Amino acid sequence: MAKPKTSYVCQQCGAASPAYLGRCPSCGTWNSMVETIEDRRPGATAPRLRAANRAQPLTAVGSAEADRVPVPIAELNRVLGGGLVRGSLVLLGGDPGIGKSTLVLQTAAALAGAVGQVLYVSAEESAQQIKLRADRLGVAHDDLWVLSETNLAEVLAAADAQTPGLLIVDSIQTVFVEEITSAAGSVSQVRECTARLMQWAKPRNVPVLIVGHVTKEGTIAGPRVLEHMVDAVLYLEGDRYQQYRILRGVKNRFGSTDEVGVFEMADAGLREVRNPSEAFLEERTGTAAGSTVAVTMEGTRPILVEVQALTTTTAFGLPRRSANGLDGSRLQLLVAVLQKRVGLGLGGQDIYANVVGGLRIAEPAADLAIALAVASAFKDQRVDPRTVAVGEIGLSGELRSVNQLERRLNEAGRLGFARMVIPAAAGKRGSVAGGNVELVRASTVGEAIEAAMG
Repeated sequence: MAKPKTSYVCQQCGAASPAYLGRCPSCGTWNSMVETIEDRRPGATAPRLRAANRAQPLTAVGSAEADRVPVPIAELNRVLGGGLVRGSLVLLGGDPGIGKSTLVLQTAAALAGAVGQVLYVSAEESAQQIKLRADRLGVAHDDLWVLSETNLAEVLAAADAQTPGLLIVDSIQTVFVEEITSAAGSVSQVRECTARLMQWAKPRNVPVLIVGHVTKEGTIAGPRVLEHMVDAVLYLEGDRYQQYRILRGVKNRFGSTDEVGVFEMADAGLREVRNPSEAFLEERTGTAAGSTVAVTMEGTRPILVEVQALTTTTAFGLPRRSANGLDGSRLQLLVAVLQKRVGLGLGGQDIYANVVGGLRIAEPAADLAIALAVASAFKDQRVDPRTVAVGEIGLSGELRSVNQLERRLNEAGRLGFARMVIPAAAGKRGSVAGGNVELVRASTVGEAIEAAMG
């Protein structure tokens, strides 16, 4: 009997090596090479291939919109771009205990009946455990079917017999195919299971929702090719000890990846937050120094969040810079600008910056709010609690204009803010109507600090 052929495959990037290596030569991850048997079992039959489509001119292809299934959960529907596209594969990832299974079970119950039968396949829990969670969430429907199975062939056979309108697999790292002898969750198993789900879903026009585990680095467990195979990748972010969860799209072939959905973890599961700005600002007092309000754009939605900063004399030779919800390198840059261009003595200060509510800010339009918070904490002077700040800061200390200023102004005025500090160049190409919000223009970050704390 011939010895089975084996190789060592990186569990992060999928790179293969004939010998074991402590560090992957492709992605540089340590201790990620796992021995994998490449040969298929004798007698295994390869999956049937569909007939190839005939080539046709691009001008002859129809331009009809993708057929979508609207999801009754509005926040999820927003991130998906208007609903689930029929025949698409959607991958949902997140930290353990963040609420992935809760969200997919609520989605299954909401779509049951509207799309026909929904088949929820759980490879980690029994049907009784899923029933207990459904009772706690208060979701139940006759068209919601549950299957506890780890063999993908049995899962697809049950799906063929039932012809569901939506298939959910929780999770992709726990199902396996018999033709591959490696353990479930390995690179070869995850890749093959995803490929077979795609081959099953595309010709039947059935959307498939896949749950994926996340590593301690915050990425989907398994090879990166898994994210390339699916049509959409969603991440459920947030601290499991906080009440808010952020659903963010990092890939979407049928929509934008800029939209986010905001949920609140309650006793009855994940509850939609229809007005995130009010939720993030409801506990803000505005009486302490080091607190400002930034207006960030998440796709087409303006969200107001509180940015807090704290400065204290360092007890060591190297000051510490800590950022939560912000880019740490961006905070370092803003501190350097405040030192060099404004003259604040931050060289011997430990600086801590935090975005309240668990939202992560990535756009440069929040630079001015962060700088105002740091300056307010250092000077121990509060910023006017009715003032919001928007603007990007350059290396020379100048303020640069931002996009979609009208929407930011409307959201700030709706929530009762009276002033907005904006770059002087903002709105030069067109009129900017502030409505009930007073516009305070500043050319440099120094002028903005004086206007906000004057």
